[in-house]
Amino acid sequence: MNSPVDKIKERLSIEEVVSSYIKLEKAGANLKARCPFHNEKTPSFFISPDRGTYYCFGCGASGDIFSFVEEFEGLDFKGALKLLANRAGVILEPYNKEAKEDKGEKEKLYEVMEEASLFFEKNLTKNKEVLEYLKKRGLEDKTIKDFRIGFISIEWHLLYSHLLEKGFSELVIEKAGLVKKTEKGMYDRFRGRIIFPIADSSGRIIAFSGRIFKDDGKSAKYLNSPDTPIFKKSSVLYGLDKAKQFIKKNNFSIMVEGQLDLILSHQAGFRNTVATSGTALVDKDRGENNIINNLGIINRLSQNIIFIFDADKAGLAASIRATPIALALFSDMNVKATEIPEGMDPADLISQKGPDAWRKVIRNSKHIIEFLLDKVLAEKNNDVLKTKLEINNKIVPLLSLISNPVKKSHFISLISNKSRISENDIRERLKKEQEQKYKKEEVKENKEVLKITHRKDYIKRRLLGIILWQKSLKEKVIDFEKILGDLSEILKTTPSQLLEKTKIDEEDLIFEAEVFYGGYTEIGKEVGEMINNLKEEYLKEELECKIGDLHKAEDAKDDILSMKILKECQILNNMIQDIKNNRLKK
Repeated sequence: MNSPVDKIKERLSIEEVVSSYIKLEKAGANLKARCPFHNEKTPSFFISPDRGTYYCFGCGASGDIFSFVEEFEGLDFKGALKLLANRAGVILEPYNKEAKEDKGEKEKLYEVMEEASLFFEKNLTKNKEVLEYLKKRGLEDKTIKDFRIGFISIEWHLLYSHLLEKGFSELVIEKAGLVKKTEKGMYDRFRGRIIFPIADSSGRIIAFSGRIFKDDGKSAKYLNSPDTPIFKKSSVLYGLDKAKQFIKKNNFSIMVEGQLDLILSHQAGFRNTVATSGTALVDKDRGENNIINNLGIINRLSQNIIFIFDADKAGLAASIRATPIALALFSDMNVKATEIPEGMDPADLISQKGPDAWRKVIRNSKHIIEFLLDKVLAEKNNDVLKTKLEINNKIVPLLSLISNPVKKSHFISLISNKSRISENDIRERLKKEQEQKYKKEEVKENKEVLKITHRKDYIKRRLLGIILWQKSLKEKVIDFEKILGDLSEILKTTPSQLLEKTKIDEEDLIFEAEVFYGGYTEIGKEVGEMINNLKEEYLKEELECKIGDLHKAEDAKDDILSMKILKECQILNNMIQDIKNNRLKK
């Protein structure tokens, strides 16, 4: 077997990959850690170097280096493959030669975005006025090149015409969010703007943010790509692809707002900086289709984060909005905030005052509760009652998001000392807030369980990929119809219904299967193991539900129903044991 997957696995061990994201400790022949995919205090996440796999006994997450990177970085398989291939020094060659010649929708979108980025970059090199502006803002030639900054002039169809000439369809260009459709036809979404490409965690261009170059008084200063099949605003932070290794290395991240703020921060040596880039932060670590959100990725990389806000009223408003979101996700972390001198943004400060001034701002950061308290006290110092109400209504409730009792007690005392609100009043207000929080907690925990990518979902995806891949080949190496039948039986559906559900992701599933199993001589054996493993997972799930029903019947003192359910539990348990026994015989 000589697939890219095997080449990558030969060069990158499971412990090498996982330890680059989380801290591991020895556990006999294995390694263990606190699971990065769910909150836990005691390590239940185990890595087996011999098998090249991981398994979490807390949430059921499992897989190999590819599934780990997919889950941790919020990437699809192709993104994880690209990232790991680059890291291992493996050159990826075109696959899927015998399957459908047409590329999947997402692949076409990635290609059109890359071509658009190249077009923008080339246009910038031809425009001396824009280049001079960027250099006046403090950007160096290398920085402009590294961040792939581009430009497009004010004409209506420049990019659209270029992409059509390159062979991209009108539908693909529109789906990528590069053009807008009107009754008069298509026109470029980005016109007369400096272009900042936005990349996913593996470095693929997925969106753009355009800053207007010459303000006409009508257009928005910044314009971002709309949501597309490859870009979800809530799942991306600008510059994360470049910052992630430095966040891990320095053990803290710096959060700014604008692209130039981030770029100049990186240029000044603070390469652990990310930017919201006009994207709203969200208070959940996952969003639509289980995609990990912007702060969710930051959460996994470091326990420390510094928000940098402007020193005006808008900055205060932004800090108040961001605080509950940050604390909700980072309840056990060190969330800090700081501000820059009034009338400046980070880009101005760095270009005019230099890296040392920026370093000083970062060093002056405070815990976000103390930062907000000082801001409110400074804003309302002439009206004592108004100040106390503001603190009671906006800052005290935030303490309920801090889980550490020592930290919480510290901030109660701090607020009391600075605001002259009694500690008893603060605790009483906090008690009411916590009562409301606890009512929501059970619902929240139940929802969190649904977000976890379970082992059975991973196995199911692999099997579907093999079925579709084999179905597309002229010369089959395995009976895909039998696999389809077995899988349909386990999932309690029909083969036709199962295939219908895979149409959206068909090309991605085929690609993944071909990369993993192309040229693999023992694919039949592996498929058999996956079928048994999947059957075991569903039987365990069914058994768990039955045990829950049994407890309810016993509580209701329904002996007849209890006996019936108990027999069903025994049957399921025997079926699970048979699978385990057969596995041991092999």
